[in-house]
Amino acid sequence: MKISELSRRSGVSIPTIKYYLREGLLPTGTHTARNQAEYSENSLRRLLLARALISVGGLSVAATGKVLRAMDEPVTLLKSLGLAHYALPSPFPAEAHEDVDEKFVAEAQALIKAAGWELVGDTPYIECLAAGQKALSLMGVDWTAEGLLPYAELAHATARLDLDQVAGFEDRMAIAERVIVRTVLLEPVLATLRRLAQEHEAAQRYPRSDQLARESDTE
Repeated sequence: MKISELSRRSGVSIPTIKYYLREGLLPTGTHTARNQAEYSENSLRRLLLARALISVGGLSVAATGKVLRAMDEPVTLLKSLGLAHYALPSPFPAEAHEDVDEKFVAEAQALIKAAGWELVGDTPYIECLAAGQKALSLMGVDWTAEGLLPYAELAHATARLDLDQVAGFEDRMAIAERVIVRTVLLEPVLATLRRLAQEHEAAQRYPRSDQLARESDTE
């Protein structure tokens, strides 16, 4: 397909496609003339994934390029998962990681142990978890490993669902795509679902009619 069709099918403008090509996010097409090239279905898949990683996942162009290039390498599922994880921006800003007390690192490690998780390598998420626990503590919410364990169990259930979705696939590209999609793109969806669930639960526990009645009693 020509670049015009690639743009039409993807919804990505031609200038943006050319920018992605210059940055190495997409494979160059097969040149058919001096200023013309043909692009494959694989180019379309890459384009859609690149656009999603940048616009939804919030990755930089450089980080997106790193993830996409890694997909061409013969890596394991575990390696693909790691590439997706470490390309993501940290859930906490860099300043939140500064001067994290050993107390909170110990609490984070205790939570990992209580959950029965075995981690691979030097994950940066221990420090990230410690930063989150410190932020909670500063707001007067001192959640220990025991207090956070139910949330860890919910996260584990979600992780099982994530990995179940790639079971049985043999095509390396398909596996890498699904790992990245579920790691990078599903995260904001899950956060949105949680907020919607909170709204629902709050409405069930505190009906609006009761709230209006209380407001009228105070007038």
